[in-house]
Amino acid sequence: MCHICETAAASENKVIDRTSQNASTIFNQRTLEQDYRTLKSALKPGLRVLDIGCSTGAITKDIANIVGPTGYVVGIDNTASFIEEGKNLFSDIRNLELHHCDLLDFESDQKFDLIVSARTFQWISTLDTAIDKLKSLLKPNGQISILDYNHEAISWNPRIPKSMDNFYHMFLMWRKDAGMNNRIGYDLEDMLEEHGFGQIEVFDADEHYERKNPLHIDKIKVWSKVASSKQMVDEGYISDQNRLEAIKDYNDWAENTAISMTMKLREVRAILNS
Repeated sequence: MCHICETAAASENKVIDRTSQNASTIFNQRTLEQDYRTLKSALKPGLRVLDIGCSTGAITKDIANIVGPTGYVVGIDNTASFIEEGKNLFSDIRNLELHHCDLLDFESDQKFDLIVSARTFQWISTLDTAIDKLKSLLKPNGQISILDYNHEAISWNPRIPKSMDNFYHMFLMWRKDAGMNNRIGYDLEDMLEEHGFGQIEVFDADEHYERKNPLHIDKIKVWSKVASSKQMVDEGYISDQNRLEAIKDYNDWAENTAISMTMKLREVRAILNS
């Protein structure tokens, strides 16, 4: 699994399973510096922070280290196995607390100075409700930071094989039919303003990978990993034959033809108007 395979609550249970050992390993390798680098300017000692969709808490524990002993960080995720693993891995971090919980079910006696979420809102179908939930959890003049994709603006150089192009088109349709926003990273500005947030800032955080870099090959192959799930086959969006063809053709393209892939990613930061 990969960045794209992260899931939060989505309508009709249209979510890609992320409970595999491979997904857990990838999430554990994440760092604030590499995978949410734009957030650092919003962090300072003493903040009380909520991280939504924290997976195993690898980035969350980096946030806890920055806010320090006078601050506190709570991470929530709806995959129980990730939370249990995170509790084992980061049990020595005293100002970090991890919970297995959906965002809409989460309650806290104390409000938060900052709420963050990376690559999770792309999987939420009830976005207006989710944003209202964030508002209820923030202190007056509290801040939110949401990092997410515009899947409609991804670019491959050169063009990907027709079989994977078709799979990707069906992937976007599958998401749209489930009520998920394929360009959430770019639409958040207007949505947050409509919900009473101000001082909105946008930080580009594009993920660019090149085949000539050996460390990037697996990143470029992300779409083969997405296609490894048969969920879209089971739900009638693509035949299994076409799915397997897309994987084969795309892997060959990634290993022999690809020059680069760029995934459009943005952090949108805003203050709750008091």
